[in-house]
Amino acid sequence: MNLNEHPELITRPEMHYVFVERVGSFMQNAGAAWQEAHKLAPALRENNQITGYMALYKMGPKIYRAGFSTEAEPVRVPEGMKYEIVPAGKYLRFVLTGPYTDLPQASGKVWEIVGEKKLGVRDDFAIENYVNDPSVTPADQLITHIMVPTI
Repeated sequence: MNLNEHPELITRPEMHYVFVERVGSFMQNAGAAWQEAHKLAPALRENNQITGYMALYKMGPKIYRAGFSTEAEPVRVPEGMKYEIVPAGKYLRFVLTGPYTDLPQASGKVWEIVGEKKLGVRDDFAIENYVNDPSVTPADQLITHIMVPTI
């Protein structure tokens, strides 16, 4: 697993986010949420510009959101999806280079590092930002930013 274990402190700007939400086990719900999100993406693209692919999740209540950032507030949100503005905020950004199958292990390691170093975490969604396109990028070159909300 190729994970940068030294996070960079960043400030993310406000983001328009359209998503499919699932509550419960990430292992059971993440794949299903993405299948549904990808199925609904063409309808979202009809009236909106997708600017990124991201998962937002909370560990405590086990909320997982698979979705897309959009250029602006969506004109129309497809049935089965929700929309919200994700406020700007500070995050600790870790970088994973490699296949998405490494994400569960990488995410676990990220939270282990945050706990060991006693880094301040705020009660907000963590973000996985999928930086490049898996349909044209070899799996070993995929880049995912794992971002932990910090104070």
